[in-house]
Amino acid sequence: MAVDAMAPTDYQLHLFHEGNLFQSYDLFGAHIITLDGVIGTRFCVWAPNAVSVTLIGDFNDWNGEGYSFKKVNKEGVWTLIVNGDMQGSIYKYEIDTLNGEKLVKADPFAFYSEVRPNTASVVYSLEGYEWNDHRWFEKKEKKRVYTEAVIIYEMHFGSWKRKADGTYYTYREMAHELIPYILDHGFTHVELLPLVEHPLDDSWGYQGTGYYSATSRYGTPHDLMYFIDQCHLNNIGVILDWVPGHFCKDAHGLYKFDGTFLYEYETIYDRENEVWGTANFDLGKTEVQSFLISNARFWLEYYHIDGFRIDAVSNIIYWPNSNEKRINKLGIDFLKKLNKTLYEYDPHVLMIAEDSTDYPQVTSPTNYGGVGFNYKWNMGWMNDILKYMEKQPNERKFFHDKVTFSLLYTFTENFVLPFSHDEVVHGKKSLLNKMPGGYWQKFAQLRLLLGYMMAHPGKKLLFMGFENGQFSEWKDKEQLDWNLLEFDMHQKMNDYVKELVKVYKRSKPLYELDHRQDGFEWIDVNNHNQSIFSFVRKGITESDLLIVICNFTEKSYENYLVGVPLQGSYREIMNSDKEQFGGSDVINKKVIQSKKQPYHGKPFSIELSIPPFGFLVLRPIKHRKGRKGNGKEEMCSDVVSRRKGE
Repeated sequence: MAVDAMAPTDYQLHLFHEGNLFQSYDLFGAHIITLDGVIGTRFCVWAPNAVSVTLIGDFNDWNGEGYSFKKVNKEGVWTLIVNGDMQGSIYKYEIDTLNGEKLVKADPFAFYSEVRPNTASVVYSLEGYEWNDHRWFEKKEKKRVYTEAVIIYEMHFGSWKRKADGTYYTYREMAHELIPYILDHGFTHVELLPLVEHPLDDSWGYQGTGYYSATSRYGTPHDLMYFIDQCHLNNIGVILDWVPGHFCKDAHGLYKFDGTFLYEYETIYDRENEVWGTANFDLGKTEVQSFLISNARFWLEYYHIDGFRIDAVSNIIYWPNSNEKRINKLGIDFLKKLNKTLYEYDPHVLMIAEDSTDYPQVTSPTNYGGVGFNYKWNMGWMNDILKYMEKQPNERKFFHDKVTFSLLYTFTENFVLPFSHDEVVHGKKSLLNKMPGGYWQKFAQLRLLLGYMMAHPGKKLLFMGFENGQFSEWKDKEQLDWNLLEFDMHQKMNDYVKELVKVYKRSKPLYELDHRQDGFEWIDVNNHNQSIFSFVRKGITESDLLIVICNFTEKSYENYLVGVPLQGSYREIMNSDKEQFGGSDVINKKVIQSKKQPYHGKPFSIELSIPPFGFLVLRPIKHRKGRKGNGKEEMCSDVVSRRKGE
């Protein structure tokens, strides 16, 4: 990153302190500069309450004598220029505080850091990587994500897969391991748990110290650029988990940066995050706004990230440690400003809120009074359906509303349906092991659950390992249990996931109208006793629809009657009970012809077999006009009749 100005301009400083310098990374941190043909390295830091700031590192034996910063304004911006190109140098800031304490801090704007457990910053130029993903961005400009198929594979970089000796794959190595796997399974996006520099592996990146520093655990910033570039070249979007609400309190990080509560709230009740043992950002402080909004833009500009999953939004919307849910206007205003600013920079960026609250209009545009995200996680749906699935099948009839309730609100926001890492860790069990019953029943119910998820309105997110039917919950210090694929039922589960994703992606009714009420219609929502649900998913065109049936018990049925909206014949395009997926093979091989017998409030009906714990999808067969029965499928026969005026 080449910077040609020797000192901060008055305009830059004004915008930073105003909260509107959204490229703060061009000013702060360490930059290789050229001035009058002479190369130097400029350092810049904000420390308004420091008595003095010096630069220490491996280049001066960690002795700051002769490396003192100059304070350039009364608001506390300090700069220093060192002769020469210091690329690769290890450094920290030594800060003398008002109370006489001497602090040693990493650079908040460092672009690279030492590999933990070391904590110093590293001078690193982000220039030089040649991107090849221009076609990806051209395609993105033509897409409308709301009507596209979206299925996100959430993963933790350090525990997806490891080398034989137990060490991590680098960013570059992971590109060649992960991308073929993602393509084989059909996921549209990869969501990465936070990659900002963080001192503790166990925090999974959620307690960061270096917000501008891609963690050195897996390689250099250029290595990460390569990984993302390769994803884009293979039409895979990359979403980054990002934490603008709180940060860890390690001594070298942001906490009490200049001896005062600079980045965090001053009052202890608001500052201390009791749940995570972290400090909450002071989102009302304008310099903090410049720091965080610049950071999001930085990941878009320099790493070509396609979007963010914003962690713990409820901790921003409401004041922390507030059981009575006191609304934090500072936090809401920050989120609105963040979203508005990023959309102005990239109208196609995905801004996804991990929000468990019922705060309204989270996914409405800011100019309509909303918070401005384009998606939020449907945590209510996730909690309800998992509670339902954990019940014994014969008890589910008493919890019928756990399935139906989500459809009362699912079109009030743009939702992503998540089965995330949080649901398969800390004793919560894996998805497979949440299912009651014996070995076969667990697999059958997981297939059903995943099928129901694909058919429910909303985009999809699943955490790594689900596709193999892991029995154990996520072990963040080890790789996934890849050896499970040597066992028949686990391999069949993996095959099922691949086929399910294919059906989802090639079936427009399952995603085109995800956020519109007219894209979903119940057929039978009241069958408590049998715990069978049936509904219609609709596409944009009139005849483009699918019939979905879910049986949440172990009982099977022959000649089961289901009402349908269209006359004609139907073909089963997905059945979770197929033998090839590990099921009992209660399937509907033959074409099913509708009857002129009204049922479930629909003008026609069909009879079919319902398998135990079965997920079924049926598609109306469409025949070419005037050539019925010749095997050429195109238009549903009842639509042909109605267009003829019959």
